[in-house]
Amino acid sequence: MATLHDEYRHERVLLKNRVRRRGIYLLPNLLTAAALFAGFYAIVQAMNVNFDHAAVAIFIAMVLDGLDGRVARLTRTQSAFGAEFDSLADMVSFGAAPALVMYEWVLRDLGKLGWVAAFVYVAGAALRLARFNTLLEVADKRWFQGLPSPSAAALVAGLVWVVDDLGYDPDALRWIACAVTLFAGLTMVSNLRYYSFKSINLKKSVPFMALLVIVLLIALLVWQPPLVLFLGFVAYAVSGYVVSGWRWWRWWRGRHFRAPPRS
Repeated sequence: MATLHDEYRHERVLLKNRVRRRGIYLLPNLLTAAALFAGFYAIVQAMNVNFDHAAVAIFIAMVLDGLDGRVARLTRTQSAFGAEFDSLADMVSFGAAPALVMYEWVLRDLGKLGWVAAFVYVAGAALRLARFNTLLEVADKRWFQGLPSPSAAALVAGLVWVVDDLGYDPDALRWIACAVTLFAGLTMVSNLRYYSFKSINLKKSVPFMALLVIVLLIALLVWQPPLVLFLGFVAYAVSGYVVSGWRWWRWWRGRHFRAPPRS
């Protein structure tokens, strides 16, 4: 009688043979590999004390990560292999890389507290990705549960990029960096709801003012990329708390200020 372990190995062999026969789709997996390289490059640059290059590499990984899934859907080249590869790349680019960049930047000077804060971020990213994969089929596509790992990485890398761009002394901001790292790591595993932007229909017509706002945002981004990106992701990270606070307030008001029953 075959054991469960033997059955599991047999299923893995069948899956590998199926993948070997069918091959893998090149374009989306090439973008995922590029995102993985960007995360690895960020780690290398942090070790070489080029923190601005490391922060920019994490943002590049974020752009590539957003493209691979959309390209796969547009070209109908989605696959189980691509989903697994994307998760592993995300763990490097948005889990390990931001934590190591922040640790090499200023958290090293905090001793044990510094590497504990970095580990909390890495663990939060791993748990966030695992929960996302398990709830992928049943979750509401309009909302993320917990801060998405790319946004958390952008929050951490954005702080590094802004401080370096403005010429501030990072040693004077080590406690702020520690707080941001812990905030990003813990918010990833929270139950806060974040808008996913997946319900936006680009084929629909929009008011003229919407186009004007987009042009203004692009102009601000060209004028000061580090500051605008960092403030944008700070606003997005705080939005989950605002949405949850609003929902709690509506629940509390509905419970304590119910309309009197009709006679």
